[in-house]
Amino acid sequence: DKVLTELIEPYELRAAKLREFLEDVKPSLQYDIVPLVDPYGPSVTDPDLQCLVVSEETRRGGEAVNKKRLENGLPELALYEILLMKDPDHRQNEEEKISSSSLRQRLLGTLLRPPRQDPALPSRPYVIGLTGGTGSGKTSIAKLLGQLGAFLIDADKLGHAVYVPGGPAYERVVAAFGAEILNEDGTINRKVLGAKVFGNQERLKSLTDIVWPEMARMVTEQIGEADAQGKAVCVLDAAVLLE
Repeated sequence: DKVLTELIEPYELRAAKLREFLEDVKPSLQYDIVPLVDPYGPSVTDPDLQCLVVSEETRRGGEAVNKKRLENGLPELALYEILLMKDPDHRQNEEEKISSSSLRQRLLGTLLRPPRQDPALPSRPYVIGLTGGTGSGKTSIAKLLGQLGAFLIDADKLGHAVYVPGGPAYERVVAAFGAEILNEDGTINRKVLGAKVFGNQERLKSLTDIVWPEMARMVTEQIGEADAQGKAVCVLDAAVLLE
């Protein structure tokens, strides 16, 4: 349940920073930095350990360690509790203590790396892919970017457009899945179609092989429209962007 887990630094970098800190505090200190592959690490198996440093919020974890050690036939560790340093500059949505979670919050809105220069791509409009699961906030972010002047492409709307009678995928979808997917007015009943492909990878691939290339073509047309309007930035809102 860590905040912004995608922005957690890789283990090698975190270990290097910890090593630098330890050497700065006391160069003569002897230490081992051990990667933890479970909640306990070596604390429940190493007979040479004598003390465990905890904070008020991790004391229960320390007590759980001692319970495991007793089960493993090892003596309990002395639990030495320290106070966590407060962050005097923490914002309302950040933790009160000095925390890497707060640092990740502050990374939002900054470039993690410069935009990739690809001579094969036109410089304008600059296309941003916006993706994420249902309820992740795509629509809200798209609206904000639209208010800043970006040209918005809603892949969900394009997905509906390919199925309508006369749409680019209509005839082939009906031919592939039969007239039983049609409503009385000739439109495709997407619930019936969904029931046909749900849980069947072969049928689902048959459908996406028809629909996705048409959607990609429509997206390309929309990007061209953004360019024609002189838009510098184009945002593609798509739940299955990578696919």
